[in-house]
Amino acid sequence: MRSKGFEGMACSIAGVLDAVGDRWAMLILRDLGLGLSRYEDFRRSTGVTNATLSDRLRQLEQNELIERRQYQTSPDRYEYVLTRKGRDIILVIQALLQVGDKWAITGEAGPPLKFVDGATGHGVKLALLDEKTGERVRMTDVRPRPGPGADDLVRWRVAKFENKSN
Repeated sequence: MRSKGFEGMACSIAGVLDAVGDRWAMLILRDLGLGLSRYEDFRRSTGVTNATLSDRLRQLEQNELIERRQYQTSPDRYEYVLTRKGRDIILVIQALLQVGDKWAITGEAGPPLKFVDGATGHGVKLALLDEKTGERVRMTDVRPRPGPGADDLVRWRVAKFENKSN
């Protein structure tokens, strides 16, 4: 059973969470990012029930994170592919993977999956960059500021952060 949505909330994080839906959808998006595209592949990879998988695929399609494409007729069969919007969600999945690996969330055997630069074979990771200079920024140096879409609640959160920091 789903909880109520985040509609009307001035928060990009809430918007992404609402578009994705839940943990099963995140695993489906993970699999799409790994090149899986067919219903049975998602079932095998995640172990999710048919009802849940069908629901999550429908939700991801409605939220324009994936597209359904027919690859066979008689009987009709479909595969799923990430949209541009869906490919951007892979950044969130990469961040989750990076945190999970750093803190050995899955155990001490080491990361179960690594991502590398195809040209060099070196591992890759997400980093915060100054949007003008491209230089790395430490998380401890990041500060929130209200954006153009900020409402009173966003401004209140930023003010609370600023008061705590002073």
